[in-house]
Amino acid sequence: MTEGYRVLIVEDDFRIASINRSFVEQATDFRVVGMTRSRAETLDWLRDNPGAADLILLDVFLPDVEGLGLLWDIRRDYRDIDIVMVTAAREVETVEEALRGGVFDFLIKPVEKQRVQKMLDRFRARRQLVEVAVELSQDQLDEAMSSLYGGARQTRRRALPKGIDALTLETVLEVLRAQRDPLTASDLAERIGSSRSTARRYLEHLVGEQLVSAEQHYGEIGRPQRHYRLR
Repeated sequence: MTEGYRVLIVEDDFRIASINRSFVEQATDFRVVGMTRSRAETLDWLRDNPGAADLILLDVFLPDVEGLGLLWDIRRDYRDIDIVMVTAAREVETVEEALRGGVFDFLIKPVEKQRVQKMLDRFRARRQLVEVAVELSQDQLDEAMSSLYGGARQTRRRALPKGIDALTLETVLEVLRAQRDPLTASDLAERIGSSRSTARRYLEHLVGEQLVSAEQHYGEIGRPQRHYRLR
């Protein structure tokens, strides 16, 4: 594909938009073709540039739209464009609704260059697979679909135990992917809007699946805390 994959950035903070643009344009085969700051600007851009974008980096919080309204606008009228949600929100309800909208991935602010690169690599691999294949085998289709779930793929191939919900598990994994430093169960609970015991249950499940490592940390006072990080 000579012209590369075309990316539209939807972000009302100019500084963040510029950082995301720089991350995208450092990746092979990708270029930013537009930057918009609101629902109205985005819909005008899409109408004025039909077929001009392959991927949209979409901020959840925009000044003229509530919730995920713009996601559903794009899904209704531009079904051939993939969407990656960029958000500071970690609420399970937001992630669940976005997953129902068929988003390709989530990037949690502050977005890291390495995480953007990983997302773009998966996007390129999936698009290239679909572009060159006349028919897809079951294995190829499974691989293409797995790009929607990233690190959760191995976990989802097994039946989840009682008390572990697939959507919440994906939220936990996204938080861990975006986190540079280890997290405690309390840290995770705050980010996903759950109780500490629920957060610990998901973390220990991921430890058992060998997707997360756990270390015991001893402070000056109180009981030791377990700290978790993605392997």
